[in-house]
Amino acid sequence: MNVENGRERVAAAARLVVKVGSSSLTTASGTMDSDRVDALVDVLAARAAAGTQVVLVSSGAIAAGLGPLGLSARPRDLATQQAAASVGQGVLVARYTSSFARYGLRVGQVLLTADDMMRRSHHRNAQRTLARLLELGIMPVVNENDTVATDEIRFGDNDRLAALVAHLIHADALVLLSDVDALYDGDPRRPGGARRIERVLGPADLEGVELGRSGRVGTGGMITKVEAARIATGAGVPVVLTAAAHAAQALAGQDVGTYFHADARHPGTRLLWLAHATTGRGRLHLDDGAVEAVVGRRKSLLPAGVTLVEGDFAAGDPVDLYSPLGTPVARGLVNFDAAEIPELLGRSTRELAATLGPEYERELIHRDDMVILEPTTESRSMRHV
Repeated sequence: MNVENGRERVAAAARLVVKVGSSSLTTASGTMDSDRVDALVDVLAARAAAGTQVVLVSSGAIAAGLGPLGLSARPRDLATQQAAASVGQGVLVARYTSSFARYGLRVGQVLLTADDMMRRSHHRNAQRTLARLLELGIMPVVNENDTVATDEIRFGDNDRLAALVAHLIHADALVLLSDVDALYDGDPRRPGGARRIERVLGPADLEGVELGRSGRVGTGGMITKVEAARIATGAGVPVVLTAAAHAAQALAGQDVGTYFHADARHPGTRLLWLAHATTGRGRLHLDDGAVEAVVGRRKSLLPAGVTLVEGDFAAGDPVDLYSPLGTPVARGLVNFDAAEIPELLGRSTRELAATLGPEYERELIHRDDMVILEPTTESRSMRHV
C-alpha cells in the first residue's frame, strides 16, 4: 500500500459515494439553507461532468421538516420524527432537483430502511436499482426511509447507511461530509487545541482518541463516522472525512480532513452483510469452551456449548452469540428455529442424531455462516466528549 498516495484513489474514483449531514444543509433555525445545498451541488455536478458516477447519501429530511411544522428542535418521539420526515423529504428532494437542474442533471430518490439491507432479496433489489440509475445517468439521492422505519429497522444514522451503500454499489471511495473538518486527537475547542489526524491506517492509530457526540439536528457524530469508516475500509473502500466546505478539495484528493486507508484484505460480500447490515433476531449464550472454539479457533457452534436461548427466530435468521460475561462475540445464521433449540442444549450432535434423527447431527451455526464481532468504536479505549 502506498501510504503517501492513498488519496489519489479518491481523485481517480470512477464510482463515488458522498454523504452529507443535516447540519451541513440547514440554517441555525433548522430550515434548508439553499446556498449550502447549491455549493455542494456545484462540486458534485462538476465531478459528474468529469465522468464519475456519484451517489449522494443525504441526511436532512427531518431537519427540513422542522420549519414547515413550526418545530424549533428535532423531536424526540418517533411519530413526530416520521411526520417531520414526511414533510421534509419532499422539501429536500425538490431542492436537490432544482439545484442539479442548473447543470442539466436529474436525480432519483432512493429511500432505504435497514430491513432492505438485512433481507437478501431487498438487498439485491436496492443494488439493481442503484446500478440502473447510474447507467441511465441519474444521480441517486439516498436517505433512510424515516417515515416508516421503526426503532427495530433503523440504521440509526446515515453514516452507516453510506458505508453500506458504498459496499453495495462497489464504490471506489466514500467521502463523509459534516460540519467538522477532520478527526482530531482531542477536542479542538479546548485550550491548546488538538492535532488533526491526517490518515488512519488501522485501529492502532485511534487509540486514546476522543470522539464527540451528535450535533444540533443530526443523529450521528464523530463516533458514527469513524464506525462507518471502519465498515467501508473493511470492505476495501477508502474514506475521507471532512467538512462540507472542503468537499471540492476532498474529491480532488487534496490533503484535507482525515483519510482512512482501505483494508487490503476484506471479507466477502456475504460476511460483510452479516456483520454490518443485519441485526440479531435472538441470542445464544455460550459457555467458555464454546467461546474459545468459536472465537479462538473459528469452529462451528455446536449445541453442547450453548447454555441459554433468547428471542423468537426462525432457521436462517441472524442471531448474536454472547459470552458468559454478557458480551456479544459473534453473529451467525442459525440452522434451527428458536423453539427447537432448548431440547438440544448441552447434548452432542451424535446423541441428538441417535434420539431425534439424522437431521439433528449438525451444528447450530456453521463457521462459514458466522462472523466474529470486533469491539465497536464505542467499546474501544476511547473517551467521549
